Parts: sequence; C-alpha cells; structure tokens
Amino acid sequence: MALSIVHRATGVALYFGTLLLAWWLISAASGPTAYAHVHAFIESFFGRLIVFGYTWALLHHLFSGIRHFVWDLGYGFKASEREALTWGALVAGISATILLWVAAYAIGGGR
Repeated sequence: MALSIVHRATGVALYFGTLLLAWWLISAASGPTAYAHVHAFIESFFGRLIVFGYTWALLHHLFSGIRHFVWDLGYGFKASEREALTWGALVAGISATILLWVAAYAIGGGR
C-alpha cells in the first residue's frame, strides 16, 4: 500500500520536474543569458537536489510501472510475490538513480 502511494506521489512529482525540464529547454532556445540563469539554479545545491529527486521519481515510477505491468499480465499476486515486486521496484529505483548519477559524474557531466 505504501509503495502505491509513493508511485502516485512520484507521478505528481514528475509533473513539476517536467516543468523544470521545459524551463531548461526554453532557456536553451532563448539564448545564453536565459540559459545562464537556469544553469546557475541547477548547479546550486538545491537545484541538484531537485534534479536528483526528479531522476529518482522518474526511475522509481518506471520500475513501479513495470510492477503494475507484471500484474496486468496476471502474475505476482501471491503475498510473497507482491512483496518481492514491491521491494524490487523500490531497490531498483534507488539503485538505478545512484548508478546513473555515478556514471554521469564519472563521464564528466558533474563538473
């Protein structure tokens, strides 16, 4: 039940994160001054925290959606299977977020 609530909350968070993404794209198309403002925000601690949270919400929502897809196929309804799918979606979302950010920093995107 708790993961279902988190799934809905991440869906709502994705709306706000997509507004941030749209702001970034519009500023990139508007010129260097507008882009510099957005870039300064995203480079701040608070901005990075928001982008990290958006990344987690996106990946968590993805893996939770896969969990729902498995249920739509008619599998995973036993208590132990539901528990495994729930923990799998939670761990996969967190792990994928951390791996993505580590890879991004290792490639040099976090400079």
